[in-house]
Amino acid sequence: MTTPPPLTDRAALARNRARALRQGAELFLHEESAVEIKERLNEVNKLFTSPAIVAGFPGPWSAILPGATIVGDDEALDLEPNTHDLIIHGLAMHWANDPVGQLVQCRKALRPDGLFLGVMFGGRTLSELRAALAEAESRLTGGLSARVLPMGEIRDLGALLQRAGFALPVADTVKKTVTYRTAFHLVADLRAMGEGNALTARQRRTSPRALFPEAARIYAENFPAGDDRIAATFELIFLTGWAPDPGQQQPLRPGSAAARLADVLGATETPLGKPGGSKH
Repeated sequence: MTTPPPLTDRAALARNRARALRQGAELFLHEESAVEIKERLNEVNKLFTSPAIVAGFPGPWSAILPGATIVGDDEALDLEPNTHDLIIHGLAMHWANDPVGQLVQCRKALRPDGLFLGVMFGGRTLSELRAALAEAESRLTGGLSARVLPMGEIRDLGALLQRAGFALPVADTVKKTVTYRTAFHLVADLRAMGEGNALTARQRRTSPRALFPEAARIYAENFPAGDDRIAATFELIFLTGWAPDPGQQQPLRPGSAAARLADVLGATETPLGKPGGSKH
């Protein structure tokens, strides 16, 4: 059995990020995500003394936690086991070839009862661009190429926390809509974010000349945002989990409740009708 090629071409991803930094990276989504993470940290009644940040663009993230250990989002994270009480994975895990492996490495690097907070792009991200490119390419060539990174759905990503061994796992989502003058301006912004196509299966030959003008036309026609602009969706999925510790709150066993819910709520129970009863 042959091993499938990795989803992400890490060398291409590094080139895309380096080019973005040289040309003045557009990191507003990193900045907004970092602010969201900081707000979540403010709600945790705990003092963190040895935080670490995993990021492809560390600037916005180190700003919220000065002095934190910064490591790149490589396949093998440069984190020592049982060292940190807080790890933030900052808007980079969508490029991981092994996201579960990233989570496991973070959990192992946490001390017992240490906190993991991660954010990554979710499956609804760039749904408009995907649709426009797919329709344009199928019309012009009769086929489809790998042009936009596939991203996970919130239900699946939440399950990854459990697979990685985190306690009290939580996944939630924030959707942001950004408007652009045209699809060309959106693509330029993605390159400035370092989010250009770095898929291993990306097409290496030149695309048909008419592809992107046709995709831009389809985009403008189907996803207008008013004032002659188009809408682009970015879904941010936030993952929260704790390194297991015996002193953590544990869910009760089914049937172990000491009081009936109806009694606690002061409600009157209404028995369910027998099977086969009439419908009204």
